[in-house]
Amino acid sequence: MDFDPYGQFHPTGDQHWMRSRSEVLARTCPFSPSASNEDQIAADLFPAAEPHETIGRFIAAHVGYVATGGFRERGSSGGMVSWVLEELMRRGLIDGAAHVAPVAEPETDGRFFRYRISRSPDEIREGAKSRYYPVEMSEILREIRANPGRYAVVGVPCFIKAVQLLRRQDPLLRERIAFTLGLFCGHMKSARFVESFAMQMNVPIEEVQAVEFRKKDVTRPASTYTAELTLKDGSIQKRDWWNLVDGDWGSGFFQYEACNFCDDVIAETADISFGDAWVEPYTSDGRGTNVIVTRSPVVNDLIQAAIEDGRLCLEPVDEEFVVATQAAGFRQRREGLSYRLTWPKTGLKSVKRVRPAAPESRRRRLIYRTRALVSRWSHRIFWLTQRTGNPILFIRWSKSAMTFYHALAYSRGELGKLLDRWGLT
Repeated sequence: MDFDPYGQFHPTGDQHWMRSRSEVLARTCPFSPSASNEDQIAADLFPAAEPHETIGRFIAAHVGYVATGGFRERGSSGGMVSWVLEELMRRGLIDGAAHVAPVAEPETDGRFFRYRISRSPDEIREGAKSRYYPVEMSEILREIRANPGRYAVVGVPCFIKAVQLLRRQDPLLRERIAFTLGLFCGHMKSARFVESFAMQMNVPIEEVQAVEFRKKDVTRPASTYTAELTLKDGSIQKRDWWNLVDGDWGSGFFQYEACNFCDDVIAETADISFGDAWVEPYTSDGRGTNVIVTRSPVVNDLIQAAIEDGRLCLEPVDEEFVVATQAAGFRQRREGLSYRLTWPKTGLKSVKRVRPAAPESRRRRLIYRTRALVSRWSHRIFWLTQRTGNPILFIRWSKSAMTFYHALAYSRGELGKLLDRWGLT
């Protein structure tokens, strides 16, 4: 796996070898029409979990945070992912945790984050917080194969689905990957996302030593994302996402094309899934709040025991609550995907759990069309910006695209507030 000119991971290597492995790849690629879908995988893995129409199978769902140990303070949200990993390790249920962590020397490494296997609580804590950055799993899968033990793997929905498909084909991985932890996902960004942030802060990307995408501030709403860049000289540059031209997540800047054909928002094939509670009063709580969905009886019992002990402050919620916290994501992956499946596609045969259909609303159709164009052209325009050394090219294009997109996506009152934030009024 290596970066392409747009900062996205793609497979590289001998084409004859890849063609010879096509049948195996077809069974294990999460986007392959030959692979089992999320409903089928979850039914096999979690027969005790009841199926639900929108969020798939689950035993229980909760909203809240970790009440002890500083997990909430260290995390982007309620601290639940790190807590579950440490609890699994503390109980002797895993020997290592495969998750994404920052690299020590990004300039030498060629990236800011990568998967690694942590084998102690201190190492797990280094992987806390959100990472909106491309990663790939080949190294940690090789390490798991080479080193006996029981492992937990953390990933976004398509990564967890890929792991489950691999476990079906590989008895060794089936034995050693004991738990999967899924992250609610809007889409994956290319490496150009952080490079764009640095450019807009007038910082050479070569001078950036560390990246924090969501700097927590308990005095501000959790929905106010602040990007913070730590430079090699120790100085810090930061800016709220809404003051960056590509800071509107829903517009799809630097999105992978595959994300347009994913119908899993909450990692339906994971033992437990985690997201942000994007509904009030939780959105306004700067301390951060998780919504979690459990499917494995073992993990569910672990959660329930900690609630009774007072270590977790969690309240039960239903399917409708979970859907409400990710409403925009479900629209994009249900109605939006259904519409995208009606578009002509070259070399792509998608088999999804929604049927091709166009929304009745012309406005909704325009929103999905515009979002797809922003996603596709942001890669190209930023590539051209880097080649010409002219940041104004990307900034002006982005502001024009966002003005049109926001006029479609928001009401007049909401649009006025956004334009004020962007300095366009």
